[in-house]
Amino acid sequence: MFGLIGHLNSLEHAQAVAKALGYPEYADQGLDFWCSAPPQIVDTITVTSITGQKIEGRYVESCFLPEMLATRRIKAATRKILNAMAHAQKQGINITALGGFSSIIFENFNLQQITQVRNIKLKFEQFTTGNTHTAYIICQQVEQAAKQLGIELSKATVAVCGATGDIGSAVCRWLDARTDVTDLLLIARNQERLQSLQAELGRGKILGLAEALPQADIVVWVASMPKGVQIDPASLKQPCLLIDGGYPKNLAMKIQHPGVHVLNGGIVEHSLDIDWRIMKIANFMEAPARQLFACFAESMLLEFEKLYTNFSWGRNQITVEKMEQIGKVSLKHGFRPLLG
Repeated sequence: MFGLIGHLNSLEHAQAVAKALGYPEYADQGLDFWCSAPPQIVDTITVTSITGQKIEGRYVESCFLPEMLATRRIKAATRKILNAMAHAQKQGINITALGGFSSIIFENFNLQQITQVRNIKLKFEQFTTGNTHTAYIICQQVEQAAKQLGIELSKATVAVCGATGDIGSAVCRWLDARTDVTDLLLIARNQERLQSLQAELGRGKILGLAEALPQADIVVWVASMPKGVQIDPASLKQPCLLIDGGYPKNLAMKIQHPGVHVLNGGIVEHSLDIDWRIMKIANFMEAPARQLFACFAESMLLEFEKLYTNFSWGRNQITVEKMEQIGKVSLKHGFRPLLG
């Protein structure tokens, strides 16, 4: 059995979904209530592979809300993720993916140092961030969408914003090793990490955002948007492929220009309908029966293959070989990158 640890986009979103799921005691409550609310399994999921194999999973609502970070309720946010992990483990789930902010909070606040949650000793090998599959899918989106737009990778400059993060560094490694892109532009806040990545790749230019974007044929955005930062679509190349691999995904609303093609990065489509309520009620995707986050799909793939291990774990540990491995399994079971 696989598990998905998720959360909703806002307090208002959470209240509406709670009502639809049949949790009236959650539906009219404010942020303080959600800070203390325990995790809940709110959905049973059935996924069918194109091979005919069927697996079952559980969706664990962590009750984390982004407002907890915005209002400096950091302890509540970290407690939410740890409690959801402990709840998933207690239910006997074999492999669970940390979705959305769950993996970000886990890594940024070094939660691997906390191994005990009440009477549960966390078994980290039963959890995955899903970042390897996400990075693979983003790279496939780069390759396939560029071809659709008539952008030749052998003549293209690719800017990676958030290049030193777990997903960003993996994307850079793939583009360097598996494509013939002309130039890689590396963008991130930490200069020391940027220099280390540049040395590892043996290539790439370290640039600021304002300098890099006008040079890029393809922009892979896998970082949070800094407050106050605006992107002028007119300053971008035409055509330009912009893959929004961050969370939450909002670049399509901010950047609207006929010459700029914005694609929701790290999203997969399954060949068959998935039997679940949560994605339909939560309205995360345009086609919720088949579309989902690639990080969630990673736990499904590991369950299909009975590969119960923390396949994606730690910062900057993703190799091209592991991306190829999860990519083959993804294709085998009927997942493909979202291209429209």
